[in-house]
Amino acid sequence: MERVSAIGSGIGHIALIGNFLPRQCGLATYTTDTFHALKAEFPAMRVDVYAMDDHPGRYDYPSDVTAAIAQHDLAAYLEAARAIEASGAQAVWLQHEYGIFGGRAGDFILTMLDRISLPVIVTLHTILEKPSPDERRVMEGLLRRSARVIVMAERGRDILHRVHGFSGKAVVMIPHGVPDRPFADPDSFKPRFGWEGRKTVLTFGLLAPNKGIETLIDAMPAIIAAQPDALYIVLGATHPNLVAHEGEAYRDRLKALAAARGVLDHVQFIDAFVEHDHLIDYLQAADVYATPYINPAQITSGTLSYAVGVGKAVVSTPYVHATEILADGHGVLVDFGDSAAFAREIIALLGNDGNRARLSARAYARGRTMIWSQLVETAMREMTAMIAAQPKRLSHPGAAMTPLVPDFSAVERMSDSTGMLQHSIYSIPDRRHGYCIDDNARALILVGRMAGLDEATQDKWTTIYASFIQYAWNPEAQRFRNFMNFDRTWCEDFGSEDSNGRALWALGMTARTATMAKHRDWAVQMFDMTASMAFELGSPRAQAFAMLGAAEMLDCHPGHGLARAIIERFSADHLALLADARRPEWEWFEIVLAYDNARLPEAMIRAGVALDRADLIETGVKTLDWIMVQQTSPEGRFRAVGTESFGRAYAPPLPFDQQPLEAQATVEACAAAYQATQDCRWIDEATRAYRWFLGLNDMDMPLATVQDGGCFDGLTPTGINRNQGAESILALQLASCTISSLSKLAGTVAGPTHAVA
Repeated sequence: MERVSAIGSGIGHIALIGNFLPRQCGLATYTTDTFHALKAEFPAMRVDVYAMDDHPGRYDYPSDVTAAIAQHDLAAYLEAARAIEASGAQAVWLQHEYGIFGGRAGDFILTMLDRISLPVIVTLHTILEKPSPDERRVMEGLLRRSARVIVMAERGRDILHRVHGFSGKAVVMIPHGVPDRPFADPDSFKPRFGWEGRKTVLTFGLLAPNKGIETLIDAMPAIIAAQPDALYIVLGATHPNLVAHEGEAYRDRLKALAAARGVLDHVQFIDAFVEHDHLIDYLQAADVYATPYINPAQITSGTLSYAVGVGKAVVSTPYVHATEILADGHGVLVDFGDSAAFAREIIALLGNDGNRARLSARAYARGRTMIWSQLVETAMREMTAMIAAQPKRLSHPGAAMTPLVPDFSAVERMSDSTGMLQHSIYSIPDRRHGYCIDDNARALILVGRMAGLDEATQDKWTTIYASFIQYAWNPEAQRFRNFMNFDRTWCEDFGSEDSNGRALWALGMTARTATMAKHRDWAVQMFDMTASMAFELGSPRAQAFAMLGAAEMLDCHPGHGLARAIIERFSADHLALLADARRPEWEWFEIVLAYDNARLPEAMIRAGVALDRADLIETGVKTLDWIMVQQTSPEGRFRAVGTESFGRAYAPPLPFDQQPLEAQATVEACAAAYQATQDCRWIDEATRAYRWFLGLNDMDMPLATVQDGGCFDGLTPTGINRNQGAESILALQLASCTISSLSKLAGTVAGPTHAVA
């Protein structure tokens, strides 16, 4: 812990994501070395390793690995995100390489990071000059999410700026780490491998065509002519992806080339993935290290870094990493594919012990600036800074927790002569997604409930939203359609059960709340014409929506037989559902949680009021009590059941992503409980849920945009989803209407001392 304090860190726990040994690749070696360096330098710090796994079940991971993430299983990324969130880690250190993450260009990792609220530092192992559209999308998503970005070469910083427009202090250049080994005479290591009396040239790493081994084999005849005792060692197993594709055919081709050049006795192939310490022994036994790579854009080479780290005289092609690390006389560069130049420079080094020793000493001096301990200390300083820069949670996120006055502005912004558009990009309506009956039904309900609208505005928008619902009815299918394109063509013959249930709800609500008789008459007629289809609805939520509409209809038309039949049928069905799903710790209608949860108890409460049945009210209140507990954070704030919670049998809810729809449903269910019981605690619960919109939530961020009546689309682990779709705007405005009416009721019942603001 002393070292942590020395750099001012105070970081006690991080999550490290990347490949990990025994997976055989350079990135696995890098992540493993990073882990061991962290533990050596900061022994008191907890480092949770999440290993990317391309073949689940194949690798026998050590106990250092907290969990493996199956590369192509999106659920595994989400589970890892949940584990990291719950672990108490303070930061995430991600190793990024194309090809190790699932999805298009590896975009599963973005889904994972979107579910993590911690600051992220990412090491980029490849940065492309010409990324594909998907590669660009993923890289820029990663850059937006990361508080710090580590590149291993200055060219990486340049590419990020030129290609992605990303620069500044968030980009940090930290060279590839190298082992801390003393400078050694190669001759003292050669007997371990039977290389006594030989001049040795070494290349190591996973064998693949991009390594340019052919260039060195072609150079060997000239090298042997000048140094008859020369030996070229090709160390490393064939890349697993190449083995899967063609077995050892590439290695065999290289051996055939050596035989054809007459140098087979001077080229040794060692087919092994060598353990760390043994690998360094091999390196220290080499007189010259060669990297004949053929990709000019290669920005990172762990093998080259290791060679420089132990003080090897290096001859290399001028790929990006080599030009930087070998600059200023720290190595020798030759052109790509130039066998004659490789032969010339290697002969010069093998033939002059003094020159070779001086070059080795310069390389070793550079390597001392790259040892693993320095890498992790620099990274920890950056992590400390990025954690310190995180916004601090406020105990009182907003001075004003007063309920907002209902405001139609944003609803009108999202509406045209057809109806209300579904989605937006930020606050601008996105016409590509057209309209849906769900939102137009909610908008119709809102117009009827918003007391402050003038008569002309109310008439105009009630007519438009009602016309949408009317046009959506498909008499042949006896169902409402849901989705409509911007050109007013329908996307389907009938919509989901939920959309049909919401349409009935809107009709019942309009029949009771519309200020003009012409709209009330229309709603009753449409309800009578369409509501019998409710008996075919199988979804509990669709049934609940139909019950809510029927309760409104029964309230304004007490003898309405169809409305009563809907309520009686579905309230009985829901009692049966509750009996089947109930457990001592699970007082709920289903074995899973989903969206609009509070609508189920609200429907039971309103059914109880409509039918004058205390048992239904009691059931609704009891289940509402239970869901309120599930929707409460440890700090006592309202926490909407996150979308990731959906469909998990008998499992507690997860916090993200939180949607405005849940807060609205809860406010309205609590209002129903208060109206049925006159218990003032339901006013407090409704107010707590409403304040979620105002900033009293897990992120201390308001979702309501007070100046224009808008509402952001959700709360994620990293902040606000800043789009403002119809559902979110309507959720805020309907909740504001409910709180406003509840405030008036509370004033009547409890007098001025009962605070709801």
